[in-house]
Amino acid sequence: MSSGTTELAWFKSSYSGSEGDSCVEVAIAEQAIHVRDSKDVTRPAFTVGRERWASFVTFASKR
Repeated sequence: MSSGTTELAWFKSSYSGSEGDSCVEVAIAEQAIHVRDSKDVTRPAFTVGRERWASFVTFASKR
């Protein structure tokens, strides 16, 4: 996790349940995408490069 991820603008998927407590949150930064567990935002975020994130989204959207 890079320092400063608490200042990022985090958002949840529109597919999240109404309770909003069982999904991940994503923050888009200039150089990377940050992903964290919405149930425990104090834990470190997973960080992935923008190109890899785009590959993942493309793969997931075909499912």
